[in-house]
Amino acid sequence: MDSNKYDLLLATISRIKDGDTFAREKLVEQYKPFILKTASQFCQRMLEWGRDDELSISLIAFNSAIDSFEPDRKVPFLAFCKVVIINRLKDFFRREARYQDAFRLDDETLSDYLESKTAWDNYSTRTIEDERREEIEEYERLLSEYGISFDNLLEASPRHRDYRRDLLTAACKLAQTDSLMEHLNSKKQLPINDLMKVSGLKRKTLERGRKFIIASALILNRPEQFIYLRSYINFES
Repeated sequence: MDSNKYDLLLATISRIKDGDTFAREKLVEQYKPFILKTASQFCQRMLEWGRDDELSISLIAFNSAIDSFEPDRKVPFLAFCKVVIINRLKDFFRREARYQDAFRLDDETLSDYLESKTAWDNYSTRTIEDERREEIEEYERLLSEYGISFDNLLEASPRHRDYRRDLLTAACKLAQTDSLMEHLNSKKQLPINDLMKVSGLKRKTLERGRKFIIASALILNRPEQFIYLRSYINFES
């Protein structure tokens, strides 16, 4: 999310830690889709609120993540929540004697390991690093479908602030318009004529910034898929 929204999120978390129960309820409600998606992906099936214990556990984990989140550690909020939810679900499955073949760690050893604050910090850091690397690899694969490589993207990145702002404006319009994204995803081409209308930019500007616009729009349109990239890339416009 952009810097202003992230600052508002951090301010909300601060109020929650100071005891603002209304702010907590509102934040939890706002991120219920994220909680549902994270839990469903881990369980490899679609879960339903009020039916599946996994969602209740994930909701508790999200609340716990709010309380333990530390902005100074420079870990994106949603990335941290994802780690906490997944590990809480893993513990649940172990306690319920499910998926034993998938988790071969000795329960006593694992419990001792997770109870150690230092071990937990190290584990969280490694998990986040692994997920960040996997996300970048996934993004690289996605870009290749549009004929874009990281080298291309580096060369195409705008240097001038106003030019960058214009291209990001176009990327935002593209990402927020379903019909334009459908055209992009199906034909792997930038819908320049329609994008000219919604962005107010000239054809030459859009054609010259095509790779940057596409690469930015893919992240903006999939915030829950690219949590780390969305948090770290400066979409100030």
